[in-house]
Amino acid sequence: MFLSADGPRDGAPAAADGGGGVMAGMPLRVLVVDDSAVARSLLCAIVARQPDMVCVGTAADALQARELVCGLVPDVVTLDMAMPGMDGLQFLAQLMRLRPTPVVMVASPTEQHQAVVLRAAALGATAFIDKPRAGVHGAVAVFERALVARLREVARLRRGQPGLEVGLIAIGASTGGTEATPRVLARLSPEVPPVLIVQHLPTGFSARYAARLNALGPLVVSEAREGELLQRGHAYVAPAAQHLSIAPAPGGGFVARVSSGESVQQHCPSVDGLFRSVARVAGGRAIGVMLTGMGHDGAQAMRALREAGAYNLAQDEASSAVFGMPREAIRAGACQEVLPLDAIGPRVMALLGPRLGMARHVRPETALADR
Repeated sequence: MFLSADGPRDGAPAAADGGGGVMAGMPLRVLVVDDSAVARSLLCAIVARQPDMVCVGTAADALQARELVCGLVPDVVTLDMAMPGMDGLQFLAQLMRLRPTPVVMVASPTEQHQAVVLRAAALGATAFIDKPRAGVHGAVAVFERALVARLREVARLRRGQPGLEVGLIAIGASTGGTEATPRVLARLSPEVPPVLIVQHLPTGFSARYAARLNALGPLVVSEAREGELLQRGHAYVAPAAQHLSIAPAPGGGFVARVSSGESVQQHCPSVDGLFRSVARVAGGRAIGVMLTGMGHDGAQAMRALREAGAYNLAQDEASSAVFGMPREAIRAGACQEVLPLDAIGPRVMALLGPRLGMARHVRPETALADR
């Protein structure tokens, strides 16, 4: 029997035990919330086709969804935007306040689409996926691939795995980034993989900026040098007026590539150049971070980074000096999570796993004291 607010259904996958939580060998428990019977049927069918997932219930409105979340304790909820009574954003806000649960928003594009995506991310949605357009050839197949990929991201994180296999961390920032980046680095362990930083700075300032970050700790920070082997516990700042990228090292790991060139997205160094290089060379062995900044440098490249398998974080609007670059990355569907500034460093450590130990914390006010 299939537990559903639409009534029991025979022949559907059985739910796992009602305790919730994803254990090794246990399927991801998905609750589908959508006022459209057609959409509910499609989503359940997609989930049922996956050997590592089970649809434990469906709900046609927020009231039914609230009851099923409490009763079934799903691992993840797919949530429609437009529903009778309480809409998807209102329910999302209530859910995150009362019973935080990973949510993948699945909604039809509207004129306010971008604003809705940003609001959903700010409220805590894990991902936002557009419903397939009727009559468009191949749209359902594309939608299914995107949905399954997002659900598996949730499963990977909730299984308590020992951490992502990360070879490096790439950070992009512009306006406000000279204050934001130290607060991220301060929450990292000295054992983290190499960190690469593109910060838009005037010519002549990058060496001084790297020296200041180095003085704050806990990482060893320097300007990146051409051909330098990237090391754990070190961070590398792109030199002003030069692009920073990476290449595979002969014995494993990565080396820095520093080069002059035309501006990309009107910037040199560019976040775009770094992120595209990391996507190409490191792929799923990377964590991408987009911090405060004006414009859209790196947004599409961060999407390519995510598509290559990386896990991406963006700074939220409330903590950003300028919510330009993070907003464009979110609009591009590039980020798995949108977080307050002071939550980004701890989240990176959580993604890396417990084997790195506790990060050596430096209070943000201490990190900013010598400015």
